[in-house]
Amino acid sequence: MENFKLEIDSDGIALVTWDMPGRSMNVISAAVIKEMTEWIGKVGQDDAIKGVVLTSGKDSFCAGADLEEMEGGVFGSAKGDLSQEEMGKAFERVYALNRLLRDLETCGKPVTAAINGTALGGGLEVTLGCHYRVAADNPKAQLGLPEAKVGLMPGGGGTQRLPRLIGVMACAPLVLEGKALAPAKALKMGVIHKVVPAGQLIAEAKRWVREEGDAEQPWDKKGYAIPGGGPHDKEGMQNFVIGNSMLHAKTYGNYPAQKHIMSALYEGLLVPMDAALRIESRYFLKTLLRPEAGNMIRTLFLSIQELTKGARRPKGAPATDVKKLGVLGAGMMGAGVAYVSAMAGIEVVLIDMSQEGADKGKDYSAKLLDKRIERRRATEKKKGEVLARITPTTDYSLLEGADLIIEAVFEDRKIKADVTAKAEAVIPKTSIFGSNTSTLPITGLAEKSMRPDQFIGIHFFSPVDKMPLVEIIMGEKTNDQALAVALDYVKKIRKTPIVVNDSRGFYTSRCFGTYVREGINMLAEGIAPALIENAGKMTGMPVAPLAMTDEVSIELSYHVQQQTKKDLGDKYDSMPSDDITEKMVAQLGRKGRKNGKGFYEYPAEGDKYLWPGLADLAPAAAEQPGVDELKKRLLYIQALETARCFEEKVLVDVRDADVGSILGWGFAPYTGGTLSYIDMIGVSEFVEECDALAQKYGPRFTPNALLRDMAASNDSFYARFNPKAA
Repeated sequence: MENFKLEIDSDGIALVTWDMPGRSMNVISAAVIKEMTEWIGKVGQDDAIKGVVLTSGKDSFCAGADLEEMEGGVFGSAKGDLSQEEMGKAFERVYALNRLLRDLETCGKPVTAAINGTALGGGLEVTLGCHYRVAADNPKAQLGLPEAKVGLMPGGGGTQRLPRLIGVMACAPLVLEGKALAPAKALKMGVIHKVVPAGQLIAEAKRWVREEGDAEQPWDKKGYAIPGGGPHDKEGMQNFVIGNSMLHAKTYGNYPAQKHIMSALYEGLLVPMDAALRIESRYFLKTLLRPEAGNMIRTLFLSIQELTKGARRPKGAPATDVKKLGVLGAGMMGAGVAYVSAMAGIEVVLIDMSQEGADKGKDYSAKLLDKRIERRRATEKKKGEVLARITPTTDYSLLEGADLIIEAVFEDRKIKADVTAKAEAVIPKTSIFGSNTSTLPITGLAEKSMRPDQFIGIHFFSPVDKMPLVEIIMGEKTNDQALAVALDYVKKIRKTPIVVNDSRGFYTSRCFGTYVREGINMLAEGIAPALIENAGKMTGMPVAPLAMTDEVSIELSYHVQQQTKKDLGDKYDSMPSDDITEKMVAQLGRKGRKNGKGFYEYPAEGDKYLWPGLADLAPAAAEQPGVDELKKRLLYIQALETARCFEEKVLVDVRDADVGSILGWGFAPYTGGTLSYIDMIGVSEFVEECDALAQKYGPRFTPNALLRDMAASNDSFYARFNPKAA
């Protein structure tokens, strides 16, 4: 065997060590399943083996299924329209792990899982197929079933063994939301049996086999009862009545995996384990057949991983390491950039107009670190080390020796030009200058630089410490060295980068703006505000459009609108939303959440509510459209703008588009991103429906030439522009 090593000690205990060659973490692959079949068979048939301890030869136990192999074709025949024969073969493939783990738990020998580190997905399911689970005392280790986060469901018994161990109520957040547990929490919940110091892990596992070894799982014993009751018990039934209601309120039926998980839980807990595992495998296959699963795996796992590792890095560019960073502007964005950089070990010079402002920016990091200490995720020592790396100042001369500058001042060309000149007078000729602008074209800002080829956009999202995406913007003259430095820096601070070319609003701000504007357009048309907001939530977007406008500031939208009008002149396309935005800000002083007055009211006590004055500002029409029409408008306008960005070469990689849309502004994750959404609908159908929307609501819905060409050739974005095709 290549992936497992089996050693039998003098007590007849087989120590099985899982250690895949050439990988940093173990995963469940076709080769692993084949070898597991081999050693599980040997364990059951060899009388010399009295029990088994399964552990890992790596720092973690197992990261779950090999999603790259799955996406690449191991389950390829489970996609598309299958004949009955093909469906049967696909079922046998997805059922293989369930059958195997059932063989393990019924092999007649006591089996212990010695969990030395993180065990996720199929990795945790393997341990659940063992009779005893002991974990090393490692607070950084995570135990969980995260499949639902990438559009899948547990397929190795997770929906059947876990509820039989801890009950449906305790199990639900783990299987439906993918929440992970530290070993201590897993012990408290009953997922594992014991936590011991790492050095005692194998000894404790073997002790249990020798002294207490029980080769029968609880659910196979006579008289077993599901904790908290089963689906037909009075108490257990409530878990499903309430659970289904809560699930729909959160997902609006957009996520097939969660619906299938609930069905597998309900149906599986009504029957013995052998039948239950077959039920789970049927729902797993049903989930796999859905396009949402493939899209989410591709975007939320594979593409994010590829981009984070440097898929867009210029070929042949030498490795760089930002050790000293200058941050210009100590407001919320600049302070956030300083924090994440100092956390990554980078020396930061934080500059503001006043020492008070700079100090306030550093204090932002102190407060975030205090919260980490409260949650036991940091220590006072760590806090001191991080804060020591941040120098708050008004003195530009301290930027000397900086490898990278990130400007994060107010969105005003004159202010940005001023701080650019001050910084470039001090920094080395090799330094890269990055602007954290969210809307102003990088090429225009670079005109005020003495080194436009080393000027690049580095667009963070707020709050910086929580948002995982950074949008890198290439100006017309930006060189590959600047791109390499920016990408290496983003990797160092553990964010995911996307790379786009210069444009007004770049990619994320430009496309996100269509969502909030469309919501205001609907309001101007006389559509009831509550209907707009509910439709927005039902699309799967994180926040409804009017509420989102309040969050980002109506005033900001107004300023961007005015600046765009000024820059484009006669070329500016006015929309119904323009008048609403202008009245809200210029006439009524309703700027959004920041001043407590926007499309919503924000009382000192209690929840926000829609401002009643909207009824006078935009009277509701007598006839209101259906919610499906509104959902389509809100999603289609964002996807259409992405297609325009692709045609204009603002985007050149489909991964940037999809990852950026989900991580940048929260485009409905179940779709896999804006371009995956078009592919899922079908380009021809998307174009046809956009034409219909354009007839009803205006030219903003008119499909671009690229989409029409793709529709004519029955093409898709991931077929025509597959980044891995070469």
